[in-house]
Amino acid sequence: MILDLRSDTVTKPTPAMREAMASAEVGDNVFGEDPTVRALEELTAEILGKEAALYMPSGTMSNQVAVRCHTEHGDEMILDHETHTHYYEVGAPAALSGVSCRLIQGRRGIFTGVDLENAIRPGNFHYPVTRLVVIENTHNRGGGSIWPLECITDVEKTARLHTLKMHLDGARLWNASVATGIPERKYAEYFDSVSVCFSKGLGAPVGSALAGNRAFIERAIRFRKQFGGGMRQAGIIAAGALYALKYHRERLVEDHEKARRLAEGIASIPGLEIDLSTVETNIVIFHTVSRSASELVRKFLAEGLTMNVLAADAIRAVTHLDVSCADIDRAVEIMRGVMGEMEAG
Repeated sequence: MILDLRSDTVTKPTPAMREAMASAEVGDNVFGEDPTVRALEELTAEILGKEAALYMPSGTMSNQVAVRCHTEHGDEMILDHETHTHYYEVGAPAALSGVSCRLIQGRRGIFTGVDLENAIRPGNFHYPVTRLVVIENTHNRGGGSIWPLECITDVEKTARLHTLKMHLDGARLWNASVATGIPERKYAEYFDSVSVCFSKGLGAPVGSALAGNRAFIERAIRFRKQFGGGMRQAGIIAAGALYALKYHRERLVEDHEKARRLAEGIASIPGLEIDLSTVETNIVIFHTVSRSASELVRKFLAEGLTMNVLAADAIRAVTHLDVSCADIDRAVEIMRGVMGEMEAG
């Protein structure tokens, strides 16, 4: 059996979640008549402290609907150069909204109000209009890094001085909240819109949600439909997300503990390097010393362990509800064995 640490998106619904999905009450959600979807949206909005929320098939759609709602064609948005909305969403800001990205070289995905100030375009007709700031918390390519509240407030203060909108890609906001003890609504209060994901650490099979004020969500409904996200009897999948939202948030601390266990094991293996201070949530990024990351990942897979190549010398592993502490120990031993054989050879 392959031990899969590629992502927390590989989780399978639990038996209790499947039962909730099988018995879900449904209706036509495009007409706003699916009671399970409505319940999910209402609970999401309540947790985030927003007036309303909208269920989406994916986090990419949720982010891109937010971009479309906040901007007009020819505008510009500002975000870290490795933020998901820019890095992993297939050029969608340009393709779907006609919006260009102005990129900040943050530190593990985190930047400051001064960084933002320096990136904002002057009011000159030669330039695109800066309209939106996007923050990702936790930051995937930053290694699950958590945005400190003081950094968020610093950026938000600068954004408001320039009448910019703020969007939070909070796909793993649940992880940030569990790790810090700061409620999700506290993080969300600095943003005009928030995207959250149910199919990563929470373990639901499908879906994300976009939250904001009622006028924003009314506009978002139009663009969700335009982007092909209108779903009919979606309560079947929304029930999995609703179950996860109710019962799987607090258990994320277990994933963080497993990530720390994995990182400490990696730190003990010659030929691999990791900065333990960067392991804040459930994402572990480590580096190779003399071998390519691609070569190591292939050899790990041959022994029953799969991870993702992040860069030529970097590998990413993500802990989740479908791996146990025993699985983590097995992963460490596989890596130790492979590295030992390679060094001996």
